[in-house]
Amino acid sequence: MSRPRPLPLDPIQEAHRQWVGHGWGAVADGMAAVTSLVRAQQIVMARVDEALRPTGLTFSRYELLQLLNFSATGALPMAVASARLQVHPTSVTNSVDRLEAAGLVNRVPHPNDRRATLIEITDAGRSLVAEATEYLNERVFARPELPPDRLRTLLQLLAEFRHTAGDFDTGEEPARWNEP
Repeated sequence: MSRPRPLPLDPIQEAHRQWVGHGWGAVADGMAAVTSLVRAQQIVMARVDEALRPTGLTFSRYELLQLLNFSATGALPMAVASARLQVHPTSVTNSVDRLEAAGLVNRVPHPNDRRATLIEITDAGRSLVAEATEYLNERVFARPELPPDRLRTLLQLLAEFRHTAGDFDTGEEPARWNEP
């Protein structure tokens, strides 16, 4: 993947300086944190999109296929998939529509609940998600741009942020990410 030329200054640090200069110093760190997270997400998603391009998958469709691939039976109710992926049911329906059209998943009746539909991964879906995982592991996940100790620190900070924001609640503080 080709990288864009770096800017000669950090625009977020400059925005922070401007926030302070305009009398918003009390919230300048928060602005810089949010803006940094958004920019980091853009960088990561560009890398993910490039890695997945040969497969024709978007990251949301990849996540759904991998969730099904990891499930014990290869199938989950749509509502469960929506909850585990932390997305609106409409987003799952849209992804399922496209994956089903491509022959990567099937909708099947739930054996115990006539109101529910299961999403079931096909052999073609398993094959494609394995290929996509190889691309992501090699081109994105193996190079997170931080050394292992700093990466674990980042994981810990993000887990704390997500926990405090109500993203998950295990009844305990977030697990430590200090193990290699």
